[in-house]
Amino acid sequence: MAEFPTQARAVIIGGGIAGCSTAYHLADQGWREVVLLERHKLTSGSTFHAAGLVGQLRSSANITRLLKYSVELYGRLEAETGQATGWKRNGGLRLACNGERMIEIERQATMARSFGLEMDLLSPREAQDLWPLMDISDVVGAAYLPTDGQVNPSDVTQALAKGARAKGVRIIEDCPLDAIRVAGGRVAGGRIVGVSTPRGDIACEVVINCAGQWARQVGALAGVVVPLQSVQHQYLITEAITGIEPGLPTLRDPDRLVYFKEDVGGLVMGGYEPDPIPWALDGIPQGFHFSLLDTDIDHFEPLMEQALIRVPALAEAGVRQMINGPESFTPDGNFILGEAPEVAGFFVGAGFNAFGIAAGGGAGKALAEWVVGGEAPMDLWVVDIKRFAGLHGDQEFVRERSLELYAKHYTIAWPHEEHDSGRPRRVSPLYDRLKAQGACFGSKLGWERPNWFAREGAAPRDDYAMGRQNWFHAVGEEHRATRERVALFDATSFAKFTVTGADAEAALAWICAADIAKPPGRLTYTQMCNRRGGIECDLTVARIAQDQFYIVTGTGFATHDYAWIA
Repeated sequence: MAEFPTQARAVIIGGGIAGCSTAYHLADQGWREVVLLERHKLTSGSTFHAAGLVGQLRSSANITRLLKYSVELYGRLEAETGQATGWKRNGGLRLACNGERMIEIERQATMARSFGLEMDLLSPREAQDLWPLMDISDVVGAAYLPTDGQVNPSDVTQALAKGARAKGVRIIEDCPLDAIRVAGGRVAGGRIVGVSTPRGDIACEVVINCAGQWARQVGALAGVVVPLQSVQHQYLITEAITGIEPGLPTLRDPDRLVYFKEDVGGLVMGGYEPDPIPWALDGIPQGFHFSLLDTDIDHFEPLMEQALIRVPALAEAGVRQMINGPESFTPDGNFILGEAPEVAGFFVGAGFNAFGIAAGGGAGKALAEWVVGGEAPMDLWVVDIKRFAGLHGDQEFVRERSLELYAKHYTIAWPHEEHDSGRPRRVSPLYDRLKAQGACFGSKLGWERPNWFAREGAAPRDDYAMGRQNWFHAVGEEHRATRERVALFDATSFAKFTVTGADAEAALAWICAADIAKPPGRLTYTQMCNRRGGIECDLTVARIAQDQFYIVTGTGFATHDYAWIA
């Protein structure tokens, strides 16, 4: 057995697809002194029971870029490493069973093409030509992405691990983590100096938390909040079904909440029920590796009923296996990447909301580039860990909101949609007065903020639609009043910081793009830029006194902007 390392440039925690992808790409970036620690065996967490669908389209251009890279990587990885991956570029179908869903996928197709992603709109008959066994009596239309596919999650992870080892990464299995060592140095917290394990200590400057469902407790060892919740996710695998061919596209039927993929001549079928069941409320049990949960037939039955309507042949198919494996979900449905605001050198890649296999390749590449470059390689704000705040340390809130987002995994993503769970959480002193005036509130980082005001006799409630929504005329009146008369805005929710001291001006002059060296009483609107000239912060600086500045920034950027300034 090789001697246990005592130092490394970076230590990765977790040997699932995220950890192995990050290790592979760090080595690709030229980092050789990288150690990956896995508490049991590679893929023994949620990776081994993932369904393995690889879709690419997301509402963010850059997240779509990451998923497109996953497809490119999985397509070449087997030839590069000699390790089978099970990759099939068999395309992906998404159905629409009502007019509003069809509008959604039409908009997605336009967006996909703007991202450089091929996506075709099909008639119900054209969709059935690609997927002959489905009933199309209620289908309005469909979208087809020919470059989508599927993969064997364990095999592709082993291929990434093999590629990482070949480039010098040390992977150590059966090595749990005891502690993360943090020293002082950052205003917001401290900095990473090493980790401790039962087999010895490793000195390092970077720790990368890719621990999947264990990422929250690994983060806690460093004083870092990683907001996620484990949720039961079930699917079944059938025996062979006549008419199922190896090149069958993956099929998502969001209006019936189910998905399908081909598996050895049979089907994998799962879905996202509206009443998800959280798991590990009292912590993940010891020894939970390569482990599944008991099948819950009653909870799965409504999904099965929907699947039988879409694919009647399922009624005659034998069930080879039922899988109930927990997956980690986040309070906004996006995964978590980046350097933690609390501790310098502590990075996170976790919370993949059941599309970790699709995201794994691109997320690992982006995280490796973030570590090496010291800043995000592109605009990844929608997944940046610094989008969260103090309220995300409240696990009850995280659980409520994550379950709501799980239940919405396949629902229509309405424009301007608000979430209902965990509200109201934070309110301004004017909340009751605004409510009495008919305010319909939205929520931003836990703050209740009036989005619009209902006219007398109307309910302050959002009625979602793909076209003009019910608040359109009310908001038009507010615009007119603001332009032509006067309006008062409640800025309670905005984040505010003070920078004080004899060198306050010099410090802010260094990080602000605009000239803030103005007399007391003056305001400066400015950006703060990274080393590439990309905008990190967009805020207003007020000089209160010779040695005191008052900074106001957007509600959602409270954590990010504080960490950047610190």
